[in-house]
Amino acid sequence: MQLTNSTFLNIPNTMISLTESAARKIEALQKESADDSKRLRIFVEAGGCSGLEYGMSFDVKKDQDDILKSQGVSFLMDPASLAYLDGSIVDFDDGLQGKGFEIKNPNAKTTCGCGKSFS
Repeated sequence: MQLTNSTFLNIPNTMISLTESAARKIEALQKESADDSKRLRIFVEAGGCSGLEYGMSFDVKKDQDDILKSQGVSFLMDPASLAYLDGSIVDFDDGLQGKGFEIKNPNAKTTCGCGKSFS
């Protein structure tokens, strides 16, 4: 399926925001993959030491997915993950002590020290 501008949701305030550094890294990873049919998927799944775990992968759009856009980068989210991550900011830190991708989730009651798990 080829994505067009009409495929994207027109959400005035994107529910998930990417920082500029996260957007640059995602664009670089997409170029490396050389597969235009896939977009970044941000999701939540059961697991981790706090009960739920963040995940990211490149994937094709499924029927129930929403396509969101931030910083000029489009990404996929399923409705359940979107409910957990509403209002979150995705950042990327590649500095000396960089953690890679980090999700700052205002809905998380507790988070694990690794930053990949929450409840």
